Amino acid sequence: MIPKPTSQFTRPAASKATRPHGTYQLAIALQHAVRCNVGKFGVVAFLKGRYIYTGSAKRHLAARVAQHLGSRKRLHWHIDYLLAQPGSRVTGVLTFAATECEINKRTPGQIVVPGFGSSDCRAGCGSHLKFQGKA
Repeated sequence: MIPKPTSQFTRPAASKATRPHGTYQLAIALQHAVRCNVGKFGVVAFLKGRYIYTGSAKRHLAARVAQHLGSRKRLHWHIDYLLAQPGSRVTGVLTFAATECEINKRTPGQIVVPGFGSSDCRAGCGSHLKFQGKA
């Protein structure tokens, strides 16, 4: 069972996190399959469908989420490469008090890119991006 979120946003562009730090999840809809360069991973193929990305911020949670939601982004985190693709959009944002790995491990889905968003993970998550099926 995934812990209850501390905040839930249905309109991502207007989202504001309620705490200065914590864990967040981005629900992502990819309207068509894409291939894109994702930093050290090189070219990665993503299937059309729904994804969940789990991340965290030790401070400035609202700024981190806003950066991911922005249309003009610096490609810094793995997820930014996917979100910069045409046809990729965030459909919802949740925040949690529980740790990033705790939330990620309880989130169903298929790992499509091992190590994606989890380069600093010490809990053996495998990936912090999960494919949840075709839209």
